[in-house]
Amino acid sequence: MRLCAAWFAAAAALLAAAPALGRPQPSPPVITPPPVASPFTYQEVMVPMRDGAKLQTVILAPVGQKGPLPILLRRSPYGVPDSAPPEIPPDIRALAADGYIFVIQNLRGRFKSEGTFSLSDDVTATPGQGTIETRDAWDTVDWLIKNVPNNNGRVGIYGVSYDGYTAAATLLAPHPALKAVSEQASPVDQWMNDDDHRYGALRLSYDFEYAVLEEADKNANTHFAFDRWDTYEWYLAGGSAQALNDRYLNGKIRYWNEAIAHPDYDDFWKRQAWLQGLHRSTVPNLNVAGFWDQEDPWGPWQIFRHAAENDPDRTNLMVAGPWCHGCWRRPMTALGPIPLGQDTGLAFRETVEAPFFAYWLHDKGTKPSWAATMFETGSNSWKTYAAWPPKEAKPTSLYFHADGTLSLTAPGPAEKGAHRDYVSDPANPVPYRQRPISPTYPGGDWRYWEFADQRFVDHRPDVLSFVSAPLTEDLTVSGTVAAELFAATTGTDGDMVVKLIDVFPDDAQAPDWNADAGPRPGAFAQSPNGYELAIAMEVRRGRYLESNEHPKALAPNTPIRWDVPLRDRDHVFKRGHRIMVQVQSSWFPVIDRNPQTFVPSIYKAKPADYVAATQKVYAAPELASRIILPVMPATATGPAH
Repeated sequence: MRLCAAWFAAAAALLAAAPALGRPQPSPPVITPPPVASPFTYQEVMVPMRDGAKLQTVILAPVGQKGPLPILLRRSPYGVPDSAPPEIPPDIRALAADGYIFVIQNLRGRFKSEGTFSLSDDVTATPGQGTIETRDAWDTVDWLIKNVPNNNGRVGIYGVSYDGYTAAATLLAPHPALKAVSEQASPVDQWMNDDDHRYGALRLSYDFEYAVLEEADKNANTHFAFDRWDTYEWYLAGGSAQALNDRYLNGKIRYWNEAIAHPDYDDFWKRQAWLQGLHRSTVPNLNVAGFWDQEDPWGPWQIFRHAAENDPDRTNLMVAGPWCHGCWRRPMTALGPIPLGQDTGLAFRETVEAPFFAYWLHDKGTKPSWAATMFETGSNSWKTYAAWPPKEAKPTSLYFHADGTLSLTAPGPAEKGAHRDYVSDPANPVPYRQRPISPTYPGGDWRYWEFADQRFVDHRPDVLSFVSAPLTEDLTVSGTVAAELFAATTGTDGDMVVKLIDVFPDDAQAPDWNADAGPRPGAFAQSPNGYELAIAMEVRRGRYLESNEHPKALAPNTPIRWDVPLRDRDHVFKRGHRIMVQVQSSWFPVIDRNPQTFVPSIYKAKPADYVAATQKVYAAPELASRIILPVMPATATGPAH
């Protein structure tokens, strides 16, 4: 009763102090904040292209600019600012300190830019002209140096993802005033890898949602309206790619129609593989890749290698770090609960990117003496290399064994014919990340799934795990990683997904709930006890093992070799950690379900085509499945023999 009496007394006091109902009250004064003076002047112009189309372009020049400055250009399909920013954005702060005129341009056919936009325009490299984006960039640079006041005649271009592609495409036929390029996470061949596919396996959820994002409305970035939060369930109920089109898109998204019509590596895809026109370093280029980039992890390495075919002046550079897609442009201090010891994104922008542009556009500093700079995870330190991959790295095989172990010792005679089996059921595919799986857009959690703890699947009956003994000393892996599996299936088609994982020791340490959990604080509220950190992951589709152009059915119950590229890595497996490899046959819905019955096009598979299949992964002397690691000599001994 005391509590109730006290509560009523307090309520009565509040009511007595409140204004009487219906009594007019004076309006509170309106406080107008003083206008914030931007550090930039703002100008929007329409820049003419050679075919007459004009592209919406924003020019941001430093207020109080003294003397000529270089131009730093970014070309994008996502929109341009409608006003000058009130302050310098953090991701360009290091660049702005050196002084640039920043230019952002909408690609043709997007927002106010004239012309036609399509994700699948024919971009065949034409000698002397390059792709559509090569030509538009050339025309833009030419206009800018002739029309932007007080520029020094030098232009740089940079960008991430699609913006990265528009930067990279300038390498095919650069304007003479283009003096520095930094392509960051640029795609190069949409069937082979990066955004749309992984060696012909469709990246279903990403591709579907991105096609809607870019092609549903010229004047907007459109998010598909899902009727439930867990898109795993939505895509599973939706059926094949063609069924999704019939039910939800009704043939209105051109790119999705074309993707469905071209399941194999035909001329439609080859005409868009612009990289085939690049065989030398034409302009100093800083390639940037993220080791945990789930979207465009492949392109920068391919650009780096193609430009290296003829690079006498050593102007073709490679940088990679512990980053998800574009995460070098934001704070990046941890991989989940695993601290990196510094803000690696800030370090890149201040000590690598800004000096690169300053040297080529301002004549400041010194020319980089390295070919590659990596943030090596595990040791959590920056490394520079005279060549990449390092010549010192020695290919070292870790072999699968039928008892579930992984070691340097190849299977012996006693293991002849040995294998491990699991049943892959398309009706219950392995999720690619922990459910519920949110839509790709507009949420941001899709960026981080590649460094999520893989324990969420390692006890599923359709996921095999092979694990080493604890390491007796550090094992440094620097270079190209690959898997070579020998496997058979009872079906006539199928996929193999391989994950290379660093298993942290379980030290029974309490989680540090106040630690910085990465770019989204609170997203990974756990400790690294026993954490299974994926270092490399990839999928191969059985029908394309022999030919990308002409798919072929698998012979049931017949072992075949599956070569699974796992890209470039720079990582130290620390002493006391274990190395794990997971093998599975679905990765849903980031990769579409293989029906496991050979059909002319998986995209048009019928419900009856989806069948369960038994997969056999061999660990035998005559069929020795293995992971091939480029091990640096100082740490060449690893898992116990």
